[in-house]
Amino acid sequence: MAEHTSSSITVDAAPGAVMSVISDFPRYPEWAGEVKEAEVLGQDEHGHAEQVRLLLDAGAIKDEHTLAYEWLGGAEPHEVRWSLVKSQMLRSLDGLYRLTPVDGGARTEVTYQLTVDVKIPMLGMIKRKAEKVIIDRALDGLKKRVEAGGAEASEAGN
Repeated sequence: MAEHTSSSITVDAAPGAVMSVISDFPRYPEWAGEVKEAEVLGQDEHGHAEQVRLLLDAGAIKDEHTLAYEWLGGAEPHEVRWSLVKSQMLRSLDGLYRLTPVDGGARTEVTYQLTVDVKIPMLGMIKRKAEKVIIDRALDGLKKRVEAGGAEASEAGN
């Protein structure tokens, strides 16, 4: 089994508000620094994205890739998993966001897990450090977006 990197953060919002921001891919460029474009290519019966094309620019790493998404929990998902469909630079990319209610659902613990395998040779510890940076930036951006009312902005934009 491939090694993965994970981290968690607590967000001062209910799980539904957090998932609303996570699932609003067209707005990722507003809060997810490396994401320059995000386009939903297909949706499931609940309106959740099944495939998303992302254009990334993380300085030295520029890539366009498509991810397939799986939403666990039906109409009110508590976890979303993704895997790589195609990419120029990546061999594989698997990740998840898991939302756990805290304080009776007033707050949410968000766990982000990521496993990346690049096509170019890279030392394991360097790859883990890169995964950790990606996770920490994403969690920090997500927390700021949700706590600043990002869920309301996302709902208004839909």
